[in-house]
Amino acid sequence: MKYALSCLLLAVMVAATAAPAHADAPARWPKAQAQAWYAKQPWPVGSNYIPSNAINELEMWQAATFDPKRIDQELGWAESLGMTTMRVFLHDLLWKQDATGFKQRINTFLDIAAKHHIKPIFVLFDSCWDPEPKLGPQHPPIPGVHNSGWVQSPGVAMDDRSQYPRFELYVKDIVGSFASDNRILAWDVWNEPDNPGGGNYDAREPKDKFERVAELLPQVFAWARSEHPTQPLTSGLWHDADWSPSAHLNAVERTQVEQSDIISFHDYGWPEDFKRRVAQLKLYGRPLICTEYMARGAGSTIDGVLPLGKKLDVGMVNWGFVLGKTQTNLPWDSWQRPYTLQPPTIWFHDLLHEDGTPYREREAQIIRALSHSPKGVVPAAALSP
Repeated sequence: MKYALSCLLLAVMVAATAAPAHADAPARWPKAQAQAWYAKQPWPVGSNYIPSNAINELEMWQAATFDPKRIDQELGWAESLGMTTMRVFLHDLLWKQDATGFKQRINTFLDIAAKHHIKPIFVLFDSCWDPEPKLGPQHPPIPGVHNSGWVQSPGVAMDDRSQYPRFELYVKDIVGSFASDNRILAWDVWNEPDNPGGGNYDAREPKDKFERVAELLPQVFAWARSEHPTQPLTSGLWHDADWSPSAHLNAVERTQVEQSDIISFHDYGWPEDFKRRVAQLKLYGRPLICTEYMARGAGSTIDGVLPLGKKLDVGMVNWGFVLGKTQTNLPWDSWQRPYTLQPPTIWFHDLLHEDGTPYREREAQIIRALSHSPKGVVPAAALSP
């Protein structure tokens, strides 16, 4: 019955939204509006979040495996560190499966997050890892491999343009249902949209993936904006050497820059790389949030980069919170040589063990010190001894 009702809802919404997606979409926020919004927020600091008992966003959100108790416990740990945001991935198949139930679980998550004074950044689509997502029970982690069960959204479904109306309805329903919800910090409409995928999935990637994404991304921005959200929209730059206004950006990057209300980006490099990235992006005159950083083995650390982000007044969201089924304590190269015999010398991502104790107490001290100081201020307690 629930499936039949969802199908009926989908048919009704398709008929109701036959007009072009951009017809009623307002313009993106002026710079002054974006800066005024940012001035009202506490410094955005947090992690990309998935419960430690979920291998991907499907396992996090599906009714059979949604775990409010675990989420409450783990977001309590985030609150104790002074975190104010979490970046959290949604998925179009969850909406297709049970739109009403999915939104109810999102509301439950938001209640838990608000209890802990955390405003999430929700991600609508994602181009990383497995391009063939499937609902239902998810496979167990592949031993010794980083993020071995993460799935794309929409993935190979991009090859089928008849699916585009469903993508539109998903975006409009999710954003529209929470458009005035002050428990949400922002909407990240597509994670690393022009990422070729990663892992060992090359043969299964969507055909002409870049072209499909370049076609869809402007529409996704327009669909989300047509719901008049009170939260800003963004999609983060993540590769290439120069992101400044004079740079030669590809079509996807140009959309990201031109359609984002606030500018977001990913940087897993050394502090000097991070500083250079910020200098390029400051030229756009919009608030900045680094929505992915911290790869200890690649030079991006809490000690080196987080105080710099605070000094430059950039929101900071590291990859990985609690060690768990995603196994993102393992480095990217584990796809080529799994760490089955011996773990890496240092954790790549993640901040906490499964019992909530920090991987490094010094990292927890730095996060707390920075989160409790005013924007742009780096207290002595956050600097390396």
